[in-house]
This record gives sequence, structure tokens and C-alpha cells, in this order.
Amino acid sequence: MSRKEITKKQLQYVLKETHLEFLGKRSDGKVRESYVLDNIRYLVATDRLSCFDVVLTHIPFKGQVLTQLAADWFGKTKDIIANHLIEVPDPNVMVVKECSVVPVEVVVRGYLAGSAWRDYKSGKKISGVQLPADMKMSQKLEKPILTPATKAEKGDHDQPISEAEIISKGIVEKKVWEEISEVALALFELGTKEAKKQGLILVDTKYEFGLNGEQLTLVDEIHTLDSSRYWRAKSYQERFDADKDQEMLDKEPVRQWLLSQGYQGEGEPPAFTEDYILEIAEHYISSYEEITGQTFDPIAGDTHARIKENLEEHAASLTSEKIENSPNIG
Repeated sequence: MSRKEITKKQLQYVLKETHLEFLGKRSDGKVRESYVLDNIRYLVATDRLSCFDVVLTHIPFKGQVLTQLAADWFGKTKDIIANHLIEVPDPNVMVVKECSVVPVEVVVRGYLAGSAWRDYKSGKKISGVQLPADMKMSQKLEKPILTPATKAEKGDHDQPISEAEIISKGIVEKKVWEEISEVALALFELGTKEAKKQGLILVDTKYEFGLNGEQLTLVDEIHTLDSSRYWRAKSYQERFDADKDQEMLDKEPVRQWLLSQGYQGEGEPPAFTEDYILEIAEHYISSYEEITGQTFDPIAGDTHARIKENLEEHAASLTSEKIENSPNIG
């Protein structure tokens, strides 16, 4: 059976939500759901596709792609900062340390693209950063910049905020923010170098941090297709010179399609056809392979039943001593 046939068959098993009451009360994010049990958190990546902070449809194997990609990057960046990953008991699930999350999304940008380009065109500063005049779409910045945003409640839009405001409003202590800034730029530098090895450009990305006791810790996800923008390097200059969109590996093509339909997160979203859903699924899978250099092995079948079985077994094996002594595999 071809991958396209496997993906089409998987449409009946897309993971829209989970019901794992034995792990406690579920908390929902736009894409991930979480359960807290015995001082650890189970992060379950569903197949939900979110754009403009709105869940629009469900993509076969998307949750597996995100989980495996995040786990891969946690491993590559563990020498820069501790992260919350303990283990991956299921292709869609990360078991992580419970942390106190810093209420700011830390966006690092190396190029002028996406929402930053749209704000720049309209004459706005980008999270308090004033860029030079007469820049072009997709232009490389002189050096990477931080453009933070406050974390929104479910259903609301994240709001840009300057670094100065973060400190002046007491959202994050100055000393902690300085460490976050330094670490975020170091992570982006490593991500840029690793992407270059694969013939890719890491354009921009979002990081989230938390505190495990007093230790700053990288949480949520890292350098995934939902949190980052990737372009193919070989075609960058030609497309930039011609004012053309870049070859994208992330979900930006979906955003562009939505914008072409007149949708920016308000009102009724356009319908996603089955063919388009399958096209997006292949886009996620092939992008995973380009970013990691690894072959993606889709785990077909009833995703929810598999997760339930794996997590029941995992939860039953937990002890306080095991949690305390769990090594960070990231």
C-alpha cells in the first residue's frame, strides 16, 4: 500500500480529541491536550490543524509528525538548556516534567516573513522593534531579532509585546528575561546550523519556557512545523530576487491559502476538501523527512485506542521514585 493510500485510509482515525480520564482532568490547547498525573504531564498531540489561532480541520499523522519532530530537536538542543521531556511512550505523546510556564511566547526571526512582514507593510513596529525602511518580503535580517508575544487564552489571538514592556510590566523578572533572551538566540543559532545541513533555512520560530523549581527549562515544542518556518535554501535567492514566495516546509502555505480565500481568523472558515487535507498531510510528512533526514514511519490504525492502551500501561508503571529519577532524554 502506498503512503498516499495509507494516509487516505487514516482519515477515519484522525485524532480530534482524547478521552483519557484515568490520567485526570484534560486541559486543551489549540493542538495539544494535556493531563497531569503524579507531578508529570502527558502532552498528547492531536491531528488538529490550527491557523490564526483557530482550529480548522484535522490532518492524518500530524500529531505523530509534531511529537517525533519535537523529540528529535529536544535531543539536539539539550546541551544548551534543560528541557521538560522525560520520555515518549507513544508516537503522539510526550511525558514531560511539570513546570511553571513563563507567560510569554518567545519568537526569534532571522528573515522578514509571515505576520512580521504583514505588520511591516502596514507600517507597524514588530513587538517594539523598528526595522529599516525599504525592506523586501523574505529579506534576511542583519541579525536575528526577538519579537515576543503574550500567551493568549484559548480562542484569542496572541498579542505582540516588546521586551521592555515584559520587564516594565513585571511579566517576567529582568534577570530571567535576560537568560531567556540569551538561550532563545542560542537555540535559534543551533537550529539554523542544523537546518543548513539539510539544505534548509530556519526562518523564524517560537519557543516557550518554564521554571522547574528555579531552573529555566525549555517546554512545549521546538522547531516543529507548527512553531517554525522553514524554506528550501537552494531556491531562496532566485525567488527573493523575483519577489516570489519561498518554497515552504511549514504550514505557511495553508495560511496563504486561507488569506487568498479572505479568511484571517474571523467568521466562517473556508471548507477543506479531502484532496486538500491529504495534500497537507503529505506536506507535513515530507517536510519532517527533509528536516530530520529520517524516513517517516506512519503508525496507521485507531490512534486513540493505541494511545489509551500505551498510556494505561505507562501510568500503571509509575512510582514516585521512578518519576524522581527519570533521566531527561531530550
